[in-house]
Amino acid sequence: MTTDRIVRIVAGLMIMLTLALAHFTGQMDMSKVSWLWLTAFIGLNLFQSGFTTFCPLDSILVKLGVRRAQ
Repeated sequence: MTTDRIVRIVAGLMIMLTLALAHFTGQMDMSKVSWLWLTAFIGLNLFQSGFTTFCPLDSILVKLGVRRAQ
């Protein structure tokens, strides 16, 4: 596993952990539709891309002609 993948996993996990802690301590209400669901989606996407190396934005950028890093 590369450092890039570990960073994605840890970043996604920390986003999800902070959202969960804020929700369960009563600082925010995730039962209502809000912009925080976008944050949750980004956290889950980061977490899963660390394991699977699949990122939707990466696929979109490649189709638009952006070169991948070496």
